[in-house]
Amino acid sequence: MTEGRSRPAPRPPQGTPPQAELARQARAVLADAVRVARWAAVDRDPGAGPLTEAARERAATALELTPEQVSAAWDRARLAGLVELHDGTVRPGWRLQAWDRDDSAVQRGWVALFDAWSLVHPGPADIAPATVAEVIEAVPQVLSLLQLSAGPVLVPTLLDLLQQRVAELHEGRCEVPYGPQPAPAPTTTEPQAPDPVDEALLPPLLDWALDGLAAVGALTRGEGQATLTPLGNWAVWVKLEQICVAAQSPAGNIEQSAEHMLRGCARLTPGPARAEYRAWLAARTVGSAVTELLTVARGEDALLRGLAFEALRVVGAPAEADVRAAAHDTSLRPYALLWLAEYEGADPDDASEVLTREESTWLWVDTAAAVADHGESDLLVRHLESAVQGNVPALLAEVRALGHPRTVQVLVALAAAHPDPALAKAVRRAAFQVHTGGS
Repeated sequence: MTEGRSRPAPRPPQGTPPQAELARQARAVLADAVRVARWAAVDRDPGAGPLTEAARERAATALELTPEQVSAAWDRARLAGLVELHDGTVRPGWRLQAWDRDDSAVQRGWVALFDAWSLVHPGPADIAPATVAEVIEAVPQVLSLLQLSAGPVLVPTLLDLLQQRVAELHEGRCEVPYGPQPAPAPTTTEPQAPDPVDEALLPPLLDWALDGLAAVGALTRGEGQATLTPLGNWAVWVKLEQICVAAQSPAGNIEQSAEHMLRGCARLTPGPARAEYRAWLAARTVGSAVTELLTVARGEDALLRGLAFEALRVVGAPAEADVRAAAHDTSLRPYALLWLAEYEGADPDDASEVLTREESTWLWVDTAAAVADHGESDLLVRHLESAVQGNVPALLAEVRALGHPRTVQVLVALAAAHPDPALAKAVRRAAFQVHTGGS
């Protein structure tokens, strides 16, 4: 709504397939997960919880899969957001409902699976979890090398990089402990170095990591080498871009408060704004970020209120409880109800049906306040067309009775902007009546 320069959308690497082709490949990787998720949405008992042994056998029979394949597909469906667990009850995720028509939802679902590769392919049970965790933390550097190489990379080269990165992580964690420490033994004259990384464990752990990434469709393995798939290449590029956004946002928003971040995003188009929200959220704990966004939403700036809920859409499931609580706040209720409707699978174009007429009118006034504060007069005039009342007299009557704190300012701004003198006069009269408490 405000003027300003937005960050140009970065171009994917040359040779990256178009979005439709990437989505087709992602659908192929998750085909069994989608089948199991759809079976669960139709054939399971209403209100069922996690997949039971009996349900797994029924699904295997119905879908002509083995029980083990059903279990693996069910885990992938959960990780990709195709099914969601709410208070012990499993229900279809919004991505499942959008799966056949929304390529971007498919890609985001696959990226969620890609991020969880170590859960899809659990680590070796006979190796210490701390060592496995260090390898998982080092894998992004391995993926970066594969992405920059734009072709096959020999496993020994990847192993060299993995050894270097794990050693750096291991040394970085050798910190001086806080608080009083016991005196060293008399024979100790030098600080003890951290235990060396057992390099004999790294080759099998690299094999495990490459197998896990191959299992989610991120790479392929050949004789002594590995190559990113188009999906994997695109995903690593996206991750690198997100890191760049986090480090150099258009206005330094990542380090800012929620209010300043949202103001910085107000001049961005939806795609770059969502990337900015993700980067800002990644730098904070989920709980503190949600609290901060809702605090901004309770403020006086209606534009920030709407943007705060757009950022909360990026948060997704972890924000559900706080958004449900916010629905009891009059000023936030319409936004919260729309958020919950979309979260529960409603089409964004139809989500407004969950609002009462009074709630829709409140949202209309709040949006008009945002336009009046940050937009242009012609936008405010066009905003009249979105009112549920269908005609100006009915709208004015209901707005006057609503009690929205910005009613007078909105009506005055609308009267000043509207080119029809008769309508502008009626709107000014309504503003005066609200201001003086008249009927």
